Amino acid sequence: MPVSRSANQLLAAFEASLKLNGDAPFAAPLFAGVDLGTAYTVTAVVNADGEPVAGAMARSRSSIRDGLVLDYMSAISVLREQVKVLHQAGFPIESAAAAYPPGTIGRNAQTFANVLEAAGLRAVGLFDEPSAASLVLGILDGAVVDIGGGTTGISVLQNGQVIYVADEATGGIHLDLVIAGHYRIDTDEAEQIKTNPERQAEIFPLVRPVFQKMASIVKHHLREHSVSALYLVGGTSCFPGIQEVMENETGLIIERPFNPLLVTPLGIALSCRNSMIAAN
Repeated sequence: MPVSRSANQLLAAFEASLKLNGDAPFAAPLFAGVDLGTAYTVTAVVNADGEPVAGAMARSRSSIRDGLVLDYMSAISVLREQVKVLHQAGFPIESAAAAYPPGTIGRNAQTFANVLEAAGLRAVGLFDEPSAASLVLGILDGAVVDIGGGTTGISVLQNGQVIYVADEATGGIHLDLVIAGHYRIDTDEAEQIKTNPERQAEIFPLVRPVFQKMASIVKHHLREHSVSALYLVGGTSCFPGIQEVMENETGLIIERPFNPLLVTPLGIALSCRNSMIAAN
């Protein structure tokens, strides 16, 4: 099933709300979702109707790696600054939900909620990332492939339930390493080249093999599951051409929503809203 127009409109509204221009009126209560990623930490805020009203995004490269919180204090610092910015913009969030990557369990999953608490937020929910993403996309069946900075998460959904998950250590950082090696630069500069629209066509031949490797990993994990469509989310899925590579390598229909980076954080905020309303 193609990504719906309403889902893309919701994502576009969230992207616009990141400007914090105060043009859109909002009413309490507010519900927040925090996506602690390898490359970015993104906080989404929705109102009682599930409409995006605000958000914040910042680099978080040193904090999270391979789905684990490695630099606890750095992760807290980044999120605390986002909370401060949102408060100053007139969005007094006090509680939020977090999400954990596929296959993360126990204390590793709980750490994501602990970061929220340490940043001054009340952690009111902890959700798995694919379920959060599927809530935004409105899908019941298919596979969500979340290609972030450090990992590629594969989640198979059937009748709205996640029936299979896997998480592989390949993501945007691996593109950076290839680019850095080719140009003999550091990975920070490589990241700048990777995200520069004017350079992406130039470097596509360099990173195409990495995308092909990601596709082969996805195909391997789906070999025992009957899936007709893949839904690409995560920041690395924003790179032009990845959709075609995935389609050619897997032979499946590939759906990519508007700004894949924003799917999971928005889904976490909507999950927070749904669970808190249900609880009351």
